[in-house]
Amino acid sequence: MTDIGFMWDTFLTLLTGVPLTLELAVTSILAGSILALAISLLAVTGGAMGRNIAGAYVFVFRGSPLLVQMFLIYYGLGQFRHGLQDLGLWWFFREPYWCAVLALTLNTAAYCSEIFRGGLRAVSSQEIEAARACGMSGVLLFRRIILPIAIRHALPAYGNEIILMLKATALASVITIMEVTGLAGKLIADSFRAFEIFIVAGAIYLAINFIVTRMLLLIEFWLSPHMRMRLQS
Repeated sequence: MTDIGFMWDTFLTLLTGVPLTLELAVTSILAGSILALAISLLAVTGGAMGRNIAGAYVFVFRGSPLLVQMFLIYYGLGQFRHGLQDLGLWWFFREPYWCAVLALTLNTAAYCSEIFRGGLRAVSSQEIEAARACGMSGVLLFRRIILPIAIRHALPAYGNEIILMLKATALASVITIMEVTGLAGKLIADSFRAFEIFIVAGAIYLAINFIVTRMLLLIEFWLSPHMRMRLQS
């Protein structure tokens, strides 16, 4: 029989790991999005060499498991401690938090770069020509016309990637980070009650993802004037 009191205590304990889970997700998503935008621009405007470099990056990080990437960064690079100390980078790679952020960032950048590349390709030449006819060019054209339209096209797929990254933060528990899943594993080791604990952990992830999906729908609505006009009419 389910012990409601135990599940409530578990909920309160796991709730303390939510800030770290969100911090991991937000940091890696923001950093990964910046890197992904650079990679997608390289693929679109960098010619044959740019496409090859971007394609190689995407192939490596999208084609290998995130868990393996996290192990390689945290445990693998730890074997080169002296070299990293000489480069002044050991302070970064000795911390499991930063290793998790780096692995999540590099992984999501590979997926998001393809999403952004598709969004940039979806901007029609007629829209670009219309903007140029109004006197826009260069950075202004990209900032006012190309980027907003590309974001609108890419947002549904990008939203899916955000949800996937929120769930992927659970893998950080394998390198000793005590976020929601890490705390759940510790509670299971102490109580041997995996079913109730994972039910509560799953409910927390569902609640977070529900809030995120509502926020993404609001952003998509805000970026789509035709949807607002249809609602007003």
